[in-house]
Amino acid sequence: MLHEVFVPHSHDAADAIDDAMEANAAGIRALKTSLVILLATTVLQAIVVAFSGSVALLADTVHNLSDALTAVPLWIAFVLGRRAASRRYTYGLGRAEDRAGLFIVFVVALSAVVAAWQAIDRMLHPQPLDHLGWVIAAGVIGFAGNEAVAVYRIRVGRRIGSAALVADGVHARTDGFTSLAVVVGGIGVLLGFPLADPIVGLVIAAAIFVLLIGTVRSVGRRLLDGVEPELVDRAEHALEHVDGIERIDRLRLRWVGHRLQGDALVAGRRGTDADAVALAAEASVRTHLRNVDDFTVTVRSARDANAERVGSTP
Repeated sequence: MLHEVFVPHSHDAADAIDDAMEANAAGIRALKTSLVILLATTVLQAIVVAFSGSVALLADTVHNLSDALTAVPLWIAFVLGRRAASRRYTYGLGRAEDRAGLFIVFVVALSAVVAAWQAIDRMLHPQPLDHLGWVIAAGVIGFAGNEAVAVYRIRVGRRIGSAALVADGVHARTDGFTSLAVVVGGIGVLLGFPLADPIVGLVIAAAIFVLLIGTVRSVGRRLLDGVEPELVDRAEHALEHVDGIERIDRLRLRWVGHRLQGDALVAGRRGTDADAVALAAEASVRTHLRNVDDFTVTVRSARDANAERVGSTP
């Protein structure tokens, strides 16, 4: 169950896909709302940090701020993704969402470094903590704010088919549990263990680094035109059940932001109308993968395909 909470399958988000423009508008609304909530949470926590000196709360506050800021490039990417293709950008600007992932990786990495440095410095130069009750309260506020954002982002992301927005929601949920770690650190100090605060700060930094590994993997796969094998399986299933297709010779898919593009080269049965088969195949793929923007099917006769195979054999 925890695996489903923190690592949802990316193709789950595509099961309730909507119109591309509608999806962008809903995504922007979700990012605006969640940005306001996270900024308000960060400000409240920063005030408590200023008069409590809690390094664990500082680490959590820095991470919450980074989580809020990662919504900005994604917001810009959604706006750019609404623009139509032009003579200069003939594929449109959907790739802006993938490029925004690079900034997100940088911000998350920076927040982890800052959190770790502050925790180590506090372990080497310990200082008394004040207002522990407020520190614990701020940790609870951080959890509540992040969980509210997580629920909202994940719900909207699944509805519009945005795996990126779902992942951002999971990111916020993870931040919420690091906020609970601050509560644990504060309780530890109250119980007479002063090193609990910097130790929890290091734990938070480690949690951010673990989160970063998954983020780098996801962003890197998108930048290299990688897709989930399950999506390829669904596209193959859609093509195999189209009358007139004998076999699939080539199938390609790639993400462009939170939308899919692809093409297929298939061998058609003798006597079939190639144009009709291509139209039926494209419609079938769009039915099975509802977040597909562009998908082109090229049909050639099985005889020509077999001849090309023989000719290419060494």
